[in-house]
Amino acid sequence: MGKAIDRGVFMIVQGHAVSKGVATGRILISETPISFLGGIDPKTGEIMEKNHPKNGVSISDRVFLFPNGKGSTVGSYVIYSLKKNNSAPSAMINLASETIVAVGAIISDIPLVDRLERDPFTLFRDGDYVEVDGTRGRVVCNEDDCGVADRRSL
Repeated sequence: MGKAIDRGVFMIVQGHAVSKGVATGRILISETPISFLGGIDPKTGEIMEKNHPKNGVSISDRVFLFPNGKGSTVGSYVIYSLKKNNSAPSAMINLASETIVAVGAIISDIPLVDRLERDPFTLFRDGDYVEVDGTRGRVVCNEDDCGVADRRSL
């Protein structure tokens, strides 16, 4: 999925592998938890959760970075529906995955990592191009594609 990270590596951030696989894409950040049931349109991937800061934006083919899921366990099946409808994110990154998102990612073959060694909300910006390696539990970003919010701490 997407182009490979093939130029000089700028940053490798280690985390915890939740759902295996490798995918690349542009990050879409949601700083608030999201409910997949009722919060994401399973046909389009559009965020439709009322009052959500990214309401109207699609997670389709993006690396979706959000703290964690919330709401009904049916959310796992919404993630699966997103995949079947070709509207799923290419990969996901969480601060701490809970069962709903973890099961949804696993049954949908969507790479998922969590518990990164550094806060992803301070490392990444919307639109950064990254590789999520759910098998190794890491996120890779190179200098040309990553607008690290605070390079001084690297």
